[in-house]
Amino acid sequence: MSKKQKYYTVWNGKTTGVFESWDECKEQIIGVKNAQYKSFDTLQQAQDALKMGYWQCVTAAKNNDNTSPLEQCVGVIANSLAVDAACSGNPGVMEYQGVRTYDKERMFHVKFELGTNNIGEFLALVHGLSYLKKHNLAQPLYTDSVNAMAWVKQKKCKTKLERNEKTEELFRYIERAEAWLRANTYTTQILKWDTDNWGEIPADFNRKK
Repeated sequence: MSKKQKYYTVWNGKTTGVFESWDECKEQIIGVKNAQYKSFDTLQQAQDALKMGYWQCVTAAKNNDNTSPLEQCVGVIANSLAVDAACSGNPGVMEYQGVRTYDKERMFHVKFELGTNNIGEFLALVHGLSYLKKHNLAQPLYTDSVNAMAWVKQKKCKTKLERNEKTEELFRYIERAEAWLRANTYTTQILKWDTDNWGEIPADFNRKK
């Protein structure tokens, strides 16, 4: 009896993509730190997994039917919004974004010429809450920042960044975010992204070395 065909998805390797043999897959991951790869029973599953991202598959149990990696995923709520921030220097050029967790499609993006990562994480979370409420979406909201979660709970951005001409626009934006938190109630569940088990949050800007 011939061996059943397997397909191998590589998210982090010398070359990313779907490979039709273990030897091809192995060539892409040998010597690569934190290589990310997984085998699938069908080509469709492997292709879907490549699009969806490694984090949706790392905790999946072996499954011999044709369910998608999204359906196999354990722990992650795919129908959700994920937010993250990035800063080139701290302080430096700062931006944040919100994406649909299951396919990483961007829902919003804001950039400032000077800010900090903590401020960006806070503003991203408030923007996410506002976005979900505005569109009447009963989805959870993921962040990888415990600090941002605390600031949102306290309804206060406790930054030590100096307020001056260069940061005035940012501080006005912060004040609007704080005012939104004081004026609004919400039922959105804010969840901590489990980076250790799921990899980087889908809204990550991919700038870590």
